[in-house]
Amino acid sequence: MNSSDRGQWKSRMGFILAAAGSAVGLGNIWKFPYVVGMNGGSAFLFVYLLLILFLGLPILIAEVMLGKTTQKNPVGAFQDLDGKRTPWQLIGFMGVAAAFIILSFYSVVAGWCFEFIIQGFKGAYAAGGDPEAVKGIFGALTGSQSTQIIYHAVFISITMLIVLFGVQSGLQRVCEILMPLLIVILVGLSIFAMTLSGAGQGVEFLLKPDPSKLTPDAILAAMGQCFFSLSLGMGAMLTYGSYLRKEDNVLSSSAWVVTMDTGIALLAGFVIFPIVFSFSIEPGVGPGLVFVSLPMAFQQLPGGSIVGTAFFVLLLAAAITSAISLLEVITAYFVDQFKMSRKTASLVFGLACFGIGIPCTNSEVYFGWLDKISSNYLLPLGALFISLFCGWVLKREIAESEYKDTKFASLFGVWLFCVRFIAPIMVTLVFLNSIGVLAKLFGGE
Repeated sequence: MNSSDRGQWKSRMGFILAAAGSAVGLGNIWKFPYVVGMNGGSAFLFVYLLLILFLGLPILIAEVMLGKTTQKNPVGAFQDLDGKRTPWQLIGFMGVAAAFIILSFYSVVAGWCFEFIIQGFKGAYAAGGDPEAVKGIFGALTGSQSTQIIYHAVFISITMLIVLFGVQSGLQRVCEILMPLLIVILVGLSIFAMTLSGAGQGVEFLLKPDPSKLTPDAILAAMGQCFFSLSLGMGAMLTYGSYLRKEDNVLSSSAWVVTMDTGIALLAGFVIFPIVFSFSIEPGVGPGLVFVSLPMAFQQLPGGSIVGTAFFVLLLAAAITSAISLLEVITAYFVDQFKMSRKTASLVFGLACFGIGIPCTNSEVYFGWLDKISSNYLLPLGALFISLFCGWVLKREIAESEYKDTKFASLFGVWLFCVRFIAPIMVTLVFLNSIGVLAKLFGGE
């Protein structure tokens, strides 16, 4: 194995941008603002931020710490810390499997962005266009398996190419371009959105406190959202952490990642909901909001072609920064454990993900099955076992060394309590809720 195949971030900011890029994906752009608005606005947001502090951030720190300490992939990290034949290495295998499955179907959805960008350049979102034609773009796309496969192939090829170039020349360089671009587009679109007639209603929907909506289900939704939003449990943060330099601080870097992820998700809300309420669009229609309702709204905006095209470029940038982290988890595993070259690993397993994802282009059942396995089982169980390992198995001095002689030294006890008790309990509740056990226990459907 060439030593350059493993690589290292050339700066702490490189890690922060890449890790934040991994966390910021398609779901952050439409799902997070909607979840906030439908579950109590700022009251829900307050609960969410508390959960980020005591659930999301502690597990994120744990993952990054394991990677930095061992300089290994998810499987190798647990082998290094607890012996070659440790059962804890199964956590790493779960992370690699989750990354494999998620990238397979994620690439299909991300590929849809290409069609909407192309339509933007064709003037589909210009004023005076045919609303029915724009409404039909999504239906025509999802009804054509061949078109979806082409876009799926293009997206996977871009992802493979970036990962193939390595940590500094591939992952870091791309994230240093795409993340600032993503933020600039979001800020520009949010400023524009604030000039629309529905801006007041949009902001109110997102931020007006409504404690009556803070039901147990809403709090569970907040737990799940903060957990999934940060890409926890799939080995991405552990893998990215393994490229940190010895002098890089895990705690402040992780805090920056959380701040950027949450800030970008909220900023997306200030783009989407002023548009939604300006044109009386139903805010809770899921992917249809992004790929059907918003394109129709863009037609009614001044400069709709520019706004619409920029929005889908934004979505594509978010998708790419997430996708490369998924393929990097797989690539790092085969580079470290089997001494494969980075080029071979990224190409072979990128193509494998492409093949696994093809049936998603014409089977919603298969698509949902892949999503359920990864989201309901592999990710929450991975995060649960990572918190248990760091809280009860990892040598205390290893974890404490990241806090020692820093301004965060006094917070080590708080972090340890969170990963030992709070995080496992909360993640278990999210897991039981995702598989329907809580609904059955408490008389739900």
